[in-house]
Amino acid sequence: MDRDEAREIKSQLADYVHELVQREVHASGVATDTVPALGLGLAPVGEGSYAVAVRYRLGSPRVRAIARRVAEQIGPVGADVRRTGRIRPLAQPVAAPDGSTDGAASPDGLAALRTGPRPPVITALAAGETSRVRPLRPGISIAHVDVSAGTLGAFVRVDGVLHALSNYHVLAGSPSAEVGDVVVQPGPADGGRAPRDRVGTLAATVPLAPGRTATVDAALALLDEQDVDLDYPVGRVTRTAVALGGEDVVKIGRTTAVTTGRVTAIELDDIVVGYGDELGDLRFDDQIEVESTGPGPFSRGGDSGSLVCTRDGIALGLLFAGSETGGDNGTGLTYLNPIDTVLAALGAELAQ
Repeated sequence: MDRDEAREIKSQLADYVHELVQREVHASGVATDTVPALGLGLAPVGEGSYAVAVRYRLGSPRVRAIARRVAEQIGPVGADVRRTGRIRPLAQPVAAPDGSTDGAASPDGLAALRTGPRPPVITALAAGETSRVRPLRPGISIAHVDVSAGTLGAFVRVDGVLHALSNYHVLAGSPSAEVGDVVVQPGPADGGRAPRDRVGTLAATVPLAPGRTATVDAALALLDEQDVDLDYPVGRVTRTAVALGGEDVVKIGRTTAVTTGRVTAIELDDIVVGYGDELGDLRFDDQIEVESTGPGPFSRGGDSGSLVCTRDGIALGLLFAGSETGGDNGTGLTYLNPIDTVLAALGAELAQ
């Protein structure tokens, strides 16, 4: 089916899923918010053709049963059904003094919160850039001074002034963060400390809040120095595009460095991402899904904030979350905010 047909079926199915969830609530007596959501989107299946993407979390019999009913409603040709596992932000947990991450400071600055869908990636084993880098460039470790470590995704301009772009949970991390808070490079998980490693201050966020559906996890840091490397690693990225599905993509991140992938779904709604105790499980609409085309994962903890581009350097999305299972090679699925939505929300444009 074409994209408009797939969108129409997806819209109709959203009501059907809501009905099935309500039936589950009445039958089991559980609260509505304890019944896992089912993500729906569009999955490319050929040139200009789409199936309805159905995404559900592994390990939940209730949502698996709902996914099966939805797939039956669509029919075998029109459904692309995948298990995702838990989806969480991809910041890097800070190690406790004993080297563990249990009870350590978290990506949002809360001691009890652990994020990242997989076991923490030890800094010494990270393939990306975790050291101090000057001038600043995309793909390096960065974070709020009280957070852990994520990735500097790109440089943007707001009213002509240069800023660094990354995620809310990297540059702010918590609703208690304030404009003017110190941002360090590398992030604290990689040894960054203020004032020695200060590179700027938190300038703007798109707030996240419990109970509210989000579209982006994004923030900006106003840079102390405007001398940065805009051309690293493969030339200046100045254009954006709307993902259509099936694109071959690449990213450079703090943990896994340069990886390649393919866009496997677009316009995904009701993607539930676990942000821990303070924010809880947040729902995101209109997201992009990517699977790895290499031997390893497309992203891991610490890659949050990476800019994801096509092979010819056109930006498609801002990486913010991932799952521990799924994808053709079984190493997980990665989720992106559409880059145009991110830039519009922050009133920014890619630096020329």
